[in-house]
Parts: sequence; C-alpha cells; structure tokens
Amino acid sequence: MHPHPPQPPHDARAGADLLLLLLLSTLWGASYTFIRIAVATIPPFTLMAARTLIAGTVLLVWMRCRGVAMPREAAVWRRFFIQALLNSVVPFTLIAWAERSVDAGLATILNSTSPVFAFAGTWLVTRHEAVSPRKLFGVAAGLAGIACVVGGSALSGLGRQLMPQLAIVAATVCYAGAAIYGRNFKGLPAVAPAAGSLVTAVALLTPLSLAIDHPWTLHPCARSCLALLALSVCSTALAFVIYFRLVKTLGSVGTTAQAYLRVPIGVAISVVFLGESLASSAWLGLACTVAGVAAMTMPARARRRTV
Repeated sequence: MHPHPPQPPHDARAGADLLLLLLLSTLWGASYTFIRIAVATIPPFTLMAARTLIAGTVLLVWMRCRGVAMPREAAVWRRFFIQALLNSVVPFTLIAWAERSVDAGLATILNSTSPVFAFAGTWLVTRHEAVSPRKLFGVAAGLAGIACVVGGSALSGLGRQLMPQLAIVAATVCYAGAAIYGRNFKGLPAVAPAAGSLVTAVALLTPLSLAIDHPWTLHPCARSCLALLALSVCSTALAFVIYFRLVKTLGSVGTTAQAYLRVPIGVAISVVFLGESLASSAWLGLACTVAGVAAMTMPARARRRTV
C-alpha cells in the first residue's frame, strides 16, 4: 500500500536541479548579447517595457492553457510589486542603459557577482540559510573562475566608464535581493510570481517608455527586433519560470550561483555572435566555476543514521 505517490530519488532531483541551473545560466548568459544588439536601435525604457510585455504575455497564455490561476490576493500582488522592482524594472533598465557604452563582456563580469551579495544578505540580514564552509568555498572558487575566464586584459576598461559600471553593480545588488525575496513565493507555482512580477513591471515601465523614449518615433532595425524577441521569450519568460522553481529547491544563494556559469557561457556566445575572443586561461576558469557552482548548489548529505 502506498498512500502517497512515490517521490523522485534525491540524487535524481539534485541532477534535475543542476540541469535547470545550466539552462538558466545559458538563457541569462545570452541575454547580454541580446541586449547589446537590441539597444543599438531601441532605447532602454522601451526595450525593457517591450521585453516584459512580450514575456508576461507568453506566461499568461501558458498559464491559461495549463489551467493555472493567477493569485488575486492584494498581499500577493504587493509582493509581486516588490519582486518586479528587484528582478525586472530596476536591474533591466540599468543594464540596458549601461550596455549602450559598456561592452557585453564587462557587463557579464560585473553582473556575475550576485552570489556574493546574496551570500552577504543571507549571512548578515535574513539569516534564512545556513552559512557553511562549503558555500564559502563555492564563493571563492566561483570568483577565482571568473578571474581566470576573464583574464586581466578584459578588465582593462574598468573605471573608464564609472557611472555605467556602477549601474551594473547596482543591478547586481537588485538581483541578489530578488533571489532572497523570492523565498516569499514558496506556496505558489513557479510560473505565478514570474508572470505576476512581469505584469507589474509592464505597468511600471510602459509609462516611462511613453514619456521618455516616445516609441512611436522609433525605427528599430530587424536585428534589434529579433534580439528583443529572443530576449523576451527565452531569456525572460522561460528563464523566470526556471528561476522561481530553483529558488524553491536550491535556495537564494544556490540559485544565484548560476551567475558563475553565466560567465563562460556568456563569453562563448559573444565569441560566436559578436566576434569576441576568449582569454587563454578560460578552461582553468571553467573548471573553477563548475567547482564553485557544485559546492554552492549540491545539497549536503544527510548526517543522521539510524542504528
């Protein structure tokens, strides 16, 4: 007799989480290239308003097809509002504005430090996750991997464009805060906070786009429009569903560890589509990065044994 449906094996669940983490890293690693291409002819507020509108619409249609209801409680929508600010409105706009002058590679590097801020937030503020030597090692290995993948030459432009670079760092802090705040949606299906925060972001960004960018006067090129579509459907709608799913299973710090994987993946995408080159130490950096992600995301083995 089995009164409850059998649960998937622990190792299988952990393996699925790591595969989803890799997919999320790829989708978000590609987003910097998509933004760099799209922002060439679409200004930041309009680009991000369109990004959230397309992605939010895709998720709402998907929810309707699957019969998933959107929450109606005012308290839940207030949390959606905060999540939209932390995970969409502020960081999306800051990065899009910064990438008009900052290279996609440097933007990826600066934005990859979100696990460090998430680690600091969980350690010093919320204290909702245990701080272990394994996670400390993961942070150190991830940063070492980034340094190896990037190489010293890629950081040569650091400080020359201080305000755009600080804008990307501020966006990184927002992402870390979003990962911590995302634990408030544990009782909802993963798609609900993704769609809810995007719908809220549309309501906030659209008036800014109309007032500042005057989108009816724009003439975006086909390449920018295609990049916007890929950014919206793949790097936002699909990525957000995966993101909220992983926040539930891996926790805040574990989920932001995908930032370490974004670096080698983002560099590889830029090599193919933007013609950039890899640092000679990229493979060593990749090994450090994978070790760091594994240390921060793999669940600890149970220490309790029955005798």
